[in-house]
Amino acid sequence: MKPLQKYLLLAPLGIWLLLFMVLPYAFVLVQSFLETDMFGHVLYHFNLNAYQKVLSSEVYYRTLLHTFVSSIIVAFICILVSMPLAYFIAFKATRYKALLYALIVLPFWMSYIVKAYAWKIILGQSGILNSFLMYVGIIDDPVQFFLYSDFATIICLAYILTPFVAIPIYSAFEQIPKPLIEASMDLGASKWTSFWNLIWPLSLPGIVSGGTFALVLSMGDFLSASLMGGPNTLMVGNLVTSLFGTSNDRPVGSVIGVIMFFWILLLLIGSSRVEKKYSTYTS
Repeated sequence: MKPLQKYLLLAPLGIWLLLFMVLPYAFVLVQSFLETDMFGHVLYHFNLNAYQKVLSSEVYYRTLLHTFVSSIIVAFICILVSMPLAYFIAFKATRYKALLYALIVLPFWMSYIVKAYAWKIILGQSGILNSFLMYVGIIDDPVQFFLYSDFATIICLAYILTPFVAIPIYSAFEQIPKPLIEASMDLGASKWTSFWNLIWPLSLPGIVSGGTFALVLSMGDFLSASLMGGPNTLMVGNLVTSLFGTSNDRPVGSVIGVIMFFWILLLLIGSSRVEKKYSTYTS
């Protein structure tokens, strides 16, 4: 294939990336160096006022830190749930493996809002969980923190993002040669020893990939915090929505976007290096 033909084939992708990725990011970066007047109009006076406002305000960096910690918890829960599920499908299930895998993919067919509202029904004061706990006598009154709290936001995000983690972990398990595990067992290794010394290191690229998915997606989410967290739960997505909407302070909102962009970029670079390191080691 001639070089010109290669460039022509790549042209649609290049135009798409330019229009919908490079230019919007560039616009956000430029807007972060502007300021607004008292009426919310953007003034094209290039300065660092928006950056100074973000870095000097406790609300902004505490929200960034809270979002990052919550996202780590969500990613950990997703991995914790996905590991035994993916392990069972990959190594134990035989006849119904395709069906079980389809059940993991099935939540993708359902609307995000429907899944979030389902958790509101479960965690509400008169919801399924509180009603059950009161019925069996564990509690006398409905538990308040089940809904409109960090707990509710984390549970909802973990439920929604678990398929994103389970699929790469399952793929990593499937790529492990079964004769290698059998040889480990034949040499006298217990199931636990085989898991930690063989299956775990060979599946680390999939675990890191899935955990990164959950971490990045939960950091940018705003709907779960709005529906499940209530007014007392503030994450970066809600903060940016407020700055671009109610507050009409787009330069400050752009600064938060720029910080999140480089933050997530560093996470992706670190994740890529870890995956490459363990992929090279296991190969």
